[in-house]
Amino acid sequence: QVQLVESGGGLVQPGGSLRLSCVASGSIFKIYSMGWYRQAPGKQLELVATPTSSGSTNYADSVKGRFTISRDNAKNTEYLQMNSLKPEDTAVYYCQAEITPTAMNLVFAYWGQGTQVTVSS
Repeated sequence: QVQLVESGGGLVQPGGSLRLSCVASGSIFKIYSMGWYRQAPGKQLELVATPTSSGSTNYADSVKGRFTISRDNAKNTEYLQMNSLKPEDTAVYYCQAEITPTAMNLVFAYWGQGTQVTVSS
């Protein structure tokens, strides 16, 4: 069983910062990629930041220069550092990972339960 758990969301004023964490746990053989998506009220799920096959990161235009992802491989943890937050960043943020579980030879996509980020004064 593989599980992704996000944390770090909350209420922040415009211009503030938050750091989200996503921890992958369970019977993990290999994590191929971890990324972040978000869904604002009444809107579709959108990509925030995901790694590319070349090793770089693909960021949504709306967050470029403000958001940064990083990974601690030893802890199976992905972070999303969010700076200069705007009200339009308000959304539920989801972690997504492509993982091969132990004793399997397939790659599965897993999602966390989401963490709410609200940017408001």
